Amino acid sequence: MEEEEEEEAEKGGWTRSLRDVPPPHFKDGSGPTRKMPLTASAMDFFQLFVPDNVLKNMVVQTNMYAKKYQERFGSDDAWIDVTLTEMKAFLGYMISTSIHHCESVLSIWSSGFYSNKSIALIMTQSRFEKILKYFHIVAFRSSQTTHGLYKIQPFLDSLQNGFDSAFRPSQAQVLHEPLIDEDPVFIATCTERELRKRKKRKFSLWVRQCSSTGFICQIYVHLKEGSGADGLDALKNKPQLHSMVAKSLCQNASGKNYIIFTGPSITSLNLFEEFEKQEIYCCGLLSARKSDCTGLPPSMLNNPESPQSRGQYRIRMKGNMSLICWYNKGHFRFLTNAYSPVRQGVIIKRKSGEIPCPLAVEAFAAHLSYICKYDDKYSKYFISHKPNKTWQQVFWFAISIAINNAYILYKMSEAYHVTRYSRAQFGERLVKELLGLEDTSPSH
Repeated sequence: MEEEEEEEAEKGGWTRSLRDVPPPHFKDGSGPTRKMPLTASAMDFFQLFVPDNVLKNMVVQTNMYAKKYQERFGSDDAWIDVTLTEMKAFLGYMISTSIHHCESVLSIWSSGFYSNKSIALIMTQSRFEKILKYFHIVAFRSSQTTHGLYKIQPFLDSLQNGFDSAFRPSQAQVLHEPLIDEDPVFIATCTERELRKRKKRKFSLWVRQCSSTGFICQIYVHLKEGSGADGLDALKNKPQLHSMVAKSLCQNASGKNYIIFTGPSITSLNLFEEFEKQEIYCCGLLSARKSDCTGLPPSMLNNPESPQSRGQYRIRMKGNMSLICWYNKGHFRFLTNAYSPVRQGVIIKRKSGEIPCPLAVEAFAAHLSYICKYDDKYSKYFISHKPNKTWQQVFWFAISIAINNAYILYKMSEAYHVTRYSRAQFGERLVKELLGLEDTSPSH
């Protein structure tokens, strides 16, 4: 049986004969694209992605929606048009829930544990609730619009332009779903009834992330538009939909010899070969259950009957593509065209010491470890307000990502060497500046 599988592998172009593949030469620079002054505030970094013109559009659209809403459902005597200052304060209150987690943003005005008297006096609770009721990015659907995210797409496009213009990522990047689950403190304290009332997310959020800094370069949102073939359930089970996600995230990445690390749901031979034509190189973890294994030799997908020792591996090669089966208390498979199959690496374990492996395995483990550290450090700073409307959920997640990116740029700037704020302190400064409690002028 093994001999037949080997013959089939050779017919498919896969061979045991290995050759050295030079690493792809990076064709671009990396890092922030502009030098921020020593006096740059948290607001200055945030407005690289959410500038005043975007906030002014929120003001206009919110007032338009409030007017039309009242024309249809009756006047609201308590409503007066929102101003830019109030819109900034509104965002400030929402962002404060990313630092001081609470079940509801309205807890700020309560007399309980989550109250925050230092910022509660800037705006009354009733005024905040009115703005929350009418808040919109796009007030009305145009006749040509069919996209389910039409209420937030202009904001996502503007945010993407900000990411592209403010930062150039390093060569190594990762495609993954960031950790944006419910706040663990809330989950631990709320009742089962409250949990059932919380609506499940109707979308999947994917990112392309610079693995050396943690900066999120691109966001892709896939909507669950029902339980049909194109819904979120299909996205979890069909590799072709994950391939669509990967292509969308890498649409602006061609021609620079980026190295993209992928998980089992995205890794596939067809996708990697298509990316190679665009000068995008890949290294991905394979799973016989989750991955699209079309074109891969069955002999490498089946576990050998003979017992294996830690660090043992087999490699097959086709063109520049290498398929690796490596053993470490289990069989792990990798597909790559970014690393030479003859180059050696090592995995260092605290208890068992050094475990030999191909260089691609070492590189994948290193970048996976960095993303895990990013999730541990930054995912707890996502805005904890959970609205029912899908477009609002996407909006607050996007704002959270923008603030994390702003902090990453802050840490890479000269301003960090002056003030040295932690992520929590940076968020607190931003909230105060949005609420008008801090002077953000250059002279400050």
